[in-house]
Formats: sequence, structure tokens, C-alpha cells
Amino acid sequence: MEAGEEFGPWLARQLKLAHKTQAELAEELGLTRAAVSAWITRRSVPRPTVMGEIAKALGTDLGTVHTRTTDTQAGLPVVWYHRPGYQDGGRDGGNAAAFAFDADVQVLARETCQNSLDERLVENGRPVRVRYTIHELTGEALEAFRAAILWDDLQPHYEAVSRSAADQKVGRVVDAGVRDMFEKGRLILLRIDDYNASGLTGDDYDDGKFAAVVRRQLESLKSGRDAGGSYGLGKATLWATSALGMVLINSTLSVPHEGRTERRVIGRLELPWRVVDGNSYAGPAWLGRPDPETPGAEVVRSWWADEETVERLHLTRENDEAGTSFLVVGAHDVASLDQSRPDSADEDESGSDDGTRDIRVMHRRLVEALGRDFWAAMTGGGSRLPLLETSVRTLRNGEVVIEEEKVDPTDKQPSRARALRAFYEGTTVDRLTEAGQVALRTVPLRLPLSGGRSGTLGTHPGVLLVTDAEGDDVPNQVHSLRGNRMTIKKSGVANLPLGVNPFQAVLLVGRAAGETAPFAEEAEEFLRAAEPPEHDRWGQTEELTLRWSHSAHHRIARLTTEVNAAVKELVVRPRSTGSQENAKLRKKLTVSRKSAAPKRVPGPGKPELDGLDAEIGAGREWRITAEVRLPRAEELPVMTPVVLLDVRSGSRPRLDWAELVAVEGCEVEDGVLRFTPGARRAVFRGSTDVTSHPVRTELTRLVLELRAGAGSEA
Repeated sequence: MEAGEEFGPWLARQLKLAHKTQAELAEELGLTRAAVSAWITRRSVPRPTVMGEIAKALGTDLGTVHTRTTDTQAGLPVVWYHRPGYQDGGRDGGNAAAFAFDADVQVLARETCQNSLDERLVENGRPVRVRYTIHELTGEALEAFRAAILWDDLQPHYEAVSRSAADQKVGRVVDAGVRDMFEKGRLILLRIDDYNASGLTGDDYDDGKFAAVVRRQLESLKSGRDAGGSYGLGKATLWATSALGMVLINSTLSVPHEGRTERRVIGRLELPWRVVDGNSYAGPAWLGRPDPETPGAEVVRSWWADEETVERLHLTRENDEAGTSFLVVGAHDVASLDQSRPDSADEDESGSDDGTRDIRVMHRRLVEALGRDFWAAMTGGGSRLPLLETSVRTLRNGEVVIEEEKVDPTDKQPSRARALRAFYEGTTVDRLTEAGQVALRTVPLRLPLSGGRSGTLGTHPGVLLVTDAEGDDVPNQVHSLRGNRMTIKKSGVANLPLGVNPFQAVLLVGRAAGETAPFAEEAEEFLRAAEPPEHDRWGQTEELTLRWSHSAHHRIARLTTEVNAAVKELVVRPRSTGSQENAKLRKKLTVSRKSAAPKRVPGPGKPELDGLDAEIGAGREWRITAEVRLPRAEELPVMTPVVLLDVRSGSRPRLDWAELVAVEGCEVEDGVLRFTPGARRAVFRGSTDVTSHPVRTELTRLVLELRAGAGSEA
């Protein structure tokens, strides 16, 4: 149960809200002004018999005066305040910060989850828990929500934006969002709740987390030393994901403000410049209670809402644990329309063909993003506990559409989670000799001196973990992360030789490498400065140049080189140690050095097969990996890989490809290889179609030919 505010400050605020003076209250109570002043200044409190008279004078009930956990409902009502247009005639076409990100629920998940990690309460040792709720409203539920957000007051502003939609990008998005709500009778709410986080603490206007999120742009006031954000841009993804430009907020504070912690509520609307009833408005608007201390009591501030209000606004939190709930009103996911996704054009259950508001696709994409970007933060082991727990659920008018799905890192990223857990538990090995092992190497990050000075501050030993790939989406990748354990960089390892067993690697730097790692704090600061607003790579940034030097990013490039070399040392097996079975298979696969191409290729040279590796798959198909040496030429001919059965006499039967994919330095189009200009080598993989095999696979020998031109026949 929330503790009530002290009587004096609470009474002073209620008098302002009710437009009453101390003298007027004293007169209504039949007391002296000095008695009321003594209550306000905390020198005394009223007798219990006077409490009822105070409640009557304030237009509230006795319980509200006794508990003082909410404001009275007398006085100024909750309204929308729209910032007036600039007196100098300037206009804003929307919040520029929102254009730093796409309207993409996966980007939203990355930024909001990172913010929650940064605000985790570390004293209790528990993880921050983040839950995403997708809620589609239709019919009466939609009408009730529109009434709760005072839609009738907002509609003239949306109509003004729609009239100018042709001239403004933000206006076009908003116009489409409003039309979708009315023409299709639906609205998607996306709520992000975090628990065991600091909440939006601080004053409405002065420096603090509340003002940084709700009032200001490009300001970042993070709690943690290893915070992920540093630009103050991440919060803009909330408004970018709203087709209506609207986000409502309910925060439970870890540090009391005005003696209170629960149900601090406010809303913010991001619209472009507009004219309504002859008055111009600059852009943003806020939903709150008018502040009597502002001129004309026009500017609104946050208010301490009752439980019924937060329920009508769909902002009810499940308990009194500190944290914040953000409600994105009119959520849409433009990135889900990527034509490379087979489900992007699917219709949802309501028959809509607008994939941007498909709640099932949103659900799946949120789960994918959380498992991909935050698997390390959700992994624990030994004495290290997870930093994060996440889940996603989907509702329609309060009814469950998809049950709450807790994201499990061992399910989404099994190999990487195993590697990190082995590091925490101290079970790593020096070299991989058995399946399931995790090898550890240290790689140096040589930190530069700040201020443009030449030299090295010190060497930070990053931790590289390598293990065999098992059920992961993309093998042979290095995931790099620092203190908050969010995946920052994903990269492949260049120039791997053929025949390398699939693996996964994890690079831990900064505080992620361990609290006692040398120069961990300095590495954390350096790498954080090397991240762009998207926090998806390390490289040259303006901050890195200003604080260190224009060449400081070369230190990160050298770290990458060290990582790639260490990975190769662990995963590349010496040729002499190859198994007898693989040796037998290699004998069955032959490179045809003699060109069987029906066409002659002009120029100084043509691509040639230079290396092969093969195995028999579970379906008894041949799986072949081939390396092609490319000549120096401005334009290379297309080539067709052909696989044939090796026979003693007669023509060689040609097998069909079941799959043919490019790996490096080329593209595959209709069974033809097209090589990347300037590349010196190319690699492709293929699997034969078992139905085209005339005899059992184990009894065959193959010949692989590379024929010039497309559609070459045997």
C-alpha cells in the first residue's frame, strides 16, 4: 500500500487546484488563517473532527483527505494542452528525432528494452522485467478508449493535420492512422511495462528523468554506468511507432515525488504545425492537469491518477513495483511489409490487408527481436544472475489472442547462451575437442589516450567465447556486447577456409568481460562513444573523434582483426587430422579441369574451381561446398555449376540441384553464378536432388564442372 503524502504539501496543492486561498479555507472552516498556515508549513495537523470539514470544503471524501494518495477531483480537470505556435512564425513539420528510426516494432523493442536495462534497480540483485502487450480495440472498447483520451477535443487538430497531409510526411502518416481507426473500426495499442526499474522520477520541469523523457529532446539521463543509450534519441521510437503520434505514460516511482510514488500519469502527442479555429499550434501537446502556477494555468503537468482512470486509459500496472508503462496508441509496424517476408502480405483474422497492423505478425517480430538482441542479458550462470526477463502477449478487446510468451534465450540462441553460461560457470576450455565445449581466448583492445594525444592508455583483455553452432539462425557469427549485455555488433569471420564446422562466437568487452578486468570502465566508455544512435555497431562517430581522435576507430578495427584470427585458430582444423570417412568422401568428388563448356569465353581468363568439400546428408543427398578462383578482369562471365556421376564408360549422368546458394563473392540466379566485380574468390554451396540419383548415393562418385554461360546442357 502506498504511503500518503504529508498533509501540509498535499493541502497546499489542493488549494491551488481548487483556486482557494488559505484565508478562504479558514473562513469556510470557521478558523483563523494562522491555523491553516500552520498546517501548510507542517507545524501542526488538523484534529480528526476538522478533517471532514476540510473534505467538504475541497469537494472530496473523507478517505481522500486521510490517505492523501491522490489529488481531489475538485478544481482544474485533466485536459490536452497544445503548445502555441512560435511568435516568430517558425514551423515544425514534426519531431525530427523520430526520423532517426523506422516505424518498426523490432527497433522499438531494442530501444525500449535497452532503456529498461539502463534503469534497472541494481540494489536488490533482481532482473528488470519487461512485458509487451499488443491490444487491438474494436467496437465498444474502442469507443470507450476514445472517450478516455478526450478524442472530441483532439479531433479538430487531427482534421487540421489531415488537410495538410500532402505537404508533410508526418501528416500523411497521421492521416492514414486516423482513417484506419474510423474506416476499419480498430485501434492497436502497444504497451511496454517494466518492473524493478527506477520509474520517471523528478520534477515536471526541472532536471530529472521525467522531464528528460516527457518534456525534452536529445537529453539522456541514465542511471547505470554501463548504460546503453547516450543520445537521448531512443524514446523517439515510441512516438515513431504510433500512427497517431500519441503515447500515454503511467509511472511508479522508486523515489517519491510530492510524497507519492504510484500512478503518475501524463500523455504526450507529437503532431506537425497546424492551425485550428484560427490559432496556430507548434506541434506537441500534453495530456495532464493544468498547473495553477503557470500563466493562466494553461500548461499541464502530470497528475496522480486514481485506479479507475488508469484502467480506462489501459495503463493499469499489475503491482506497486517501481517502473513505467508506455502505451503507444495506434501502433503500426511498417517494416513488417518487407516483401522478403512471406507472411508480410498475409491478412489478419479481421480480414485486413494492412500488414502494418497485423497483431500476430507484431507478436512474432517482437519475440524475434528480444531473443536476437537481448539473449545475453537474459542469460545467467554461476554467481551471475540474468539482468532481464521479457515476455509478449496479444489481446483483442481484453480477450487473449496469443498467450503470454516468455522469451527463453536457450530456445532462441542455444549456442550463444551455452557459451556465456560456461564463461559464468568457469567451465570453458582452451581448445575445442568435443561437441558442446566452449573455448575461451582473450583478445586485446588497446585503448587510446583521450584528447588527441598519441599513445596507449592501457590494454583491455576482451573475452572471446567460441562453441559449435546448434540450432541458431545464422552460423559462423560473432556477437559483440558490453556491460548492459545487449548485442551491439553482429559480424561474420572473413576468409574462413572450406570445411569449417558451423560455430558461434561471443565477444565480451568492457564490464561484460568481468568487474575486475583491467581497464573495463575505460573500455566501456570508449566503446559506448563509438556507437551510433542505433547502437548496432562500433566505428567512427563524432563523439569518438571529439573526445579521442579522428583515428581512434582504428583501435576497434584492430580488435576485430584479433578476434577473427583467434576464431580461426580455434575452429580451423589441420588437414592432417581429417577423419578417414571425410578422406573417403573427398576421393569420391572430382574437379573436372577439362572444360566441357560449349562456349568460348573471351578475355585473359575465366573462373576456375579451386577447392571442394562434400558430405552425404541425412536425406542421402550430396552436400557440396566449392571454392572458385577468379581472374583479374573488369567483367567476369556467368558460370553454371554442373554435377555429374563419374562412370567408367559412356556419358556421365547429370544430377539435379535441390538447392544452390551463394556464400561469398557471387550471387546465384536460376542456377547460374554471377560473380561480384573485384572479387578474387567465390564460394557456393549446393545439395543434389536425391530423386535424380540413378543409384544409391554411397555407391557413386561425382564430378563437378564449372561451365561458361547460362543453361549449359550436359
